[in-house]
Amino acid sequence: MTVAEDSAEDHGGHHLPAVEDWPQGFGEASWWPFITAAGAAGIYLGAALFVLSMAEEPLVSSMVAGATTVGSVGLFLVGLYGWLYHAFVVNFWEGGTDRHSDRTLRFAMLLFLVTEVATFGAGFVYYFFIRGGAVWSADLLPHGGVTGPLVFVNTVILIISSITLHYSHVALRKNDRQRYINLLAATLLLGIVFIGGQVYEYYEFIVHEGYTIAEGAYASAFYGLTGLHGLHVSMGAVLLGIVFVRSLYGQYSSDRHTSVSTVSMYWHFVDVVWVFLVVVLYVGTAVF
Repeated sequence: MTVAEDSAEDHGGHHLPAVEDWPQGFGEASWWPFITAAGAAGIYLGAALFVLSMAEEPLVSSMVAGATTVGSVGLFLVGLYGWLYHAFVVNFWEGGTDRHSDRTLRFAMLLFLVTEVATFGAGFVYYFFIRGGAVWSADLLPHGGVTGPLVFVNTVILIISSITLHYSHVALRKNDRQRYINLLAATLLLGIVFIGGQVYEYYEFIVHEGYTIAEGAYASAFYGLTGLHGLHVSMGAVLLGIVFVRSLYGQYSSDRHTSVSTVSMYWHFVDVVWVFLVVVLYVGTAVF
């Protein structure tokens, strides 16, 4: 029996891609991350089509833009479910990682975050170009500006969530399980509150002020960057939720906490990105 056949039996009969070439310590081989990425890319394609459909001579209809967005969201959710299921449920749910795998997974997360820096960097470069170009005008901003109290409250919430997550991880390494779970639950709750705040901000801009992504160069940068960040925070909240459920089952200890470490790295990253985003995209419009 080949390695691929043996792996197919271990995973309910479904064949995993390039199993025999899959590097040790990276979990199971899977196409789900690529499906998830395709869905996420499609969401931004749908947003771009929506902008094109709002032109005086639209290149595409709003129906095409809507269908693309809805289909991409569905593909993203399906891919995310499959990815998380195979990463956290099938076999790996019950298993741990050895010391080599722990280092490898941490390094893999670090590489992933480097690609995320490039992703957000592209958005910020676009914003800097329009901010310093002739196209920039104060008329591009929504009525009343963007630096309301909500953004600062949300920033404090997200920073506190990073602090609670840090001390939650510290408690786990000290085998203080109850404190670990309590602080992890607080982090998850703060993350959900932050997402709710972002949804409310969008509601105020779009419904009450009629300020949509098609309102101009700043609007496209604003919704593009905050939407991308919101998508990452939502992903982080899902990961925190999975870690929290696994914690309730007692699957982490001071010697076994790889998932907690990698999810913490991801959460701290999105927090830092948000602070930079607030300084540049929110405060920067009022100061400069």
